[in-house]
Amino acid sequence: MNRKTLAILLAFLTMGVADAMGPMSDAVMKQYQLNNVMATLLPFFVFIAFAVFSLPGGLLAARIGKKNLLLLGLGINAVALLVPTIIAPSYWLLCLCILLLGIGTTLLQVAGNPIMRDVSSPGAYSRNLSFAQGVKGIGSTASSYLVTAVAAIVMFKELGWRAAFPVFFIFMVITFLSVLFIKVDETKVDVPPSFKSSMGLLNKPVFLMAVIGIFLYVGAEVCMARFLLPLNKAIGMSPDNASKFGAPLFFLLLTIGRLVGGVVLTVLSPKSFFRISAGMGFVGILLLMVGSPVLAIVGVIVGGLGFANIWPLLFSITVEEKPEASNELSGLMCMAISGGAIIPMFMGKMVDMNMHTLSFIIPALCFGYLLVLSFRGVKRVAV
Repeated sequence: MNRKTLAILLAFLTMGVADAMGPMSDAVMKQYQLNNVMATLLPFFVFIAFAVFSLPGGLLAARIGKKNLLLLGLGINAVALLVPTIIAPSYWLLCLCILLLGIGTTLLQVAGNPIMRDVSSPGAYSRNLSFAQGVKGIGSTASSYLVTAVAAIVMFKELGWRAAFPVFFIFMVITFLSVLFIKVDETKVDVPPSFKSSMGLLNKPVFLMAVIGIFLYVGAEVCMARFLLPLNKAIGMSPDNASKFGAPLFFLLLTIGRLVGGVVLTVLSPKSFFRISAGMGFVGILLLMVGSPVLAIVGVIVGGLGFANIWPLLFSITVEEKPEASNELSGLMCMAISGGAIIPMFMGKMVDMNMHTLSFIIPALCFGYLLVLSFRGVKRVAV
């Protein structure tokens, strides 16, 4: 890996900072004496930013360049983190900072996924993007840990629940400087895209199906993270085991799977690996529906490894169909991350009706679609 690739990987690492807003919700709830609904506005604002700013971010990248959009995202994030670093904000000012963090992270995702192609050697894009998503997973895990760990360090104790913000701020500044001093030969188009031309890409079945696939994948991933714990309790696991073999194990396997995926793609084609990953994810979910604690653990392991590389594989395969439209495609697919806010609502309704095992039919249907998509022959899109 060259210096350019390493700088972009560092940007992926910073994307995980936004994921720390979930674990931070409990501390914020205590600080401002909020109910659960108000406290969960922190991660909610991050999701909203993806839904609203992804497509405009893709259009902006086509005009100012992907590297400049990365720098803009890092700069917005730095400002968002600096405010709660230097002052104790009101709750609504904090929400504004988190919204800015969501916007900055959205721009990082929109620019980061396609720019990885520009800094990768020929044939290495899918491999590098899978590895980058694994690095992002490490960033998510480390950021979540820092929320509580940094507060115990003497020099940050006075900041209390805000202790992680200065560390995150410094991290953003270092990443900004790393990206600033690299030169990237970006794939460009003669005529900048418009909102109409970007949405027009959805008239091509290959792109529409990919965007739907991302929407369903993210929805299925959030379903797993949210409802594995109640499932494990419902099928008879002890509270400790239910937690241990739920979301923590699932996210650990996502990170491991993405890091290993970079190696697997040196011997398998992206399309073949996508097919295997979709199949493993589907089988893993079906095992969860059996109702056996042992099979549930196996299902989390198989499913977690299957889920791991769906996003980078589907993204890279789709972009390779029309590289000159990478900015617009990135915007459309990042906008589809909003599936993480919508799909779990349907599963949540089934869980409320005590249909714990049957409720996993929702992510199973999502992965059924991805499995069918993986067997669909993709035709080269005419330029």
